[in-house]
Amino acid sequence: MPFRSPSSTTRSFRSAARASASARASRSRLSVQKPPLSHRVRLPGRQDEFRELADAFDAMLARLEAHVAEQRRFAANASHELRTPLAISKSLLDVARTDPSHDTGEVLDRLQAVNARAIDLTEALLLLSRADRQSFARELVDLSLVAEEAAETLLPLAEKHGVALVTDGEITPTVGSPALLLQLTSNLVHNAIVHNLPERGSVWVTTAVRPTTVLLTVENTGEPVPPQLVPTLTEPFRRGTERVHTDHAGVGLGLAIVRSITRAHGGTLTLTPRPAGGLRITVELPTAGARPSAA
Repeated sequence: MPFRSPSSTTRSFRSAARASASARASRSRLSVQKPPLSHRVRLPGRQDEFRELADAFDAMLARLEAHVAEQRRFAANASHELRTPLAISKSLLDVARTDPSHDTGEVLDRLQAVNARAIDLTEALLLLSRADRQSFARELVDLSLVAEEAAETLLPLAEKHGVALVTDGEITPTVGSPALLLQLTSNLVHNAIVHNLPERGSVWVTTAVRPTTVLLTVENTGEPVPPQLVPTLTEPFRRGTERVHTDHAGVGLGLAIVRSITRAHGGTLTLTPRPAGGLRITVELPTAGARPSAA
């Protein structure tokens, strides 16, 4: 048996006693209320193995509390967003019922628009859930071809908004879901088009290869974006400018879906405000053959 000095043994007993006292105090506080995730051990005293364990436990609780809070905000926002088109539909139907002389064609057109928005929102929520669960097959994907397909599809929207859409880059092989990566790229390009200058705006879509990763960058002109706003743009139902109330506003989940798809593919998402206005958004994914990092 290894020899332990009296002073070392005394310190160990004191640390154990300190941890035990802290645990008893915690149980006493929690006995009069439900255990909140905001509770922390906050073990006082010197930095030893007991303090390290308590600090690690506190850090775990902080992450869990943040995750639960985010889920609650998402549920509340989703409920509100889903309730809105239903309430509008009810109002339109009430008007049609109480006022037979009202233009039926107008009511039907508005109902169709509201119903389309509700469907878009529901599909976006399902896509977000699918990405979060990582329930998809993986295969070899060239991001440069995905970027070209997304740009070609959204070119009419760019022309309608007076935005020049430019794609460029090299072959960028990665592994993932072609459908989800196309959705990711389309969301980024769509976002760059609708959040742009009123006229003569530009969007640049580029791809590049690094030793172990591939890059997809979507950059656009636009209004200046405050740096403090950038971290919130990927939160569900957060909208960056007033221009989201146009006919192609989306449902407030575009960048949240991009973030989830990026994480599901073991990548990173970086948003950077451009000095002249607009954003530069970069998605970095493992190259084909590289081992994805933990999401």
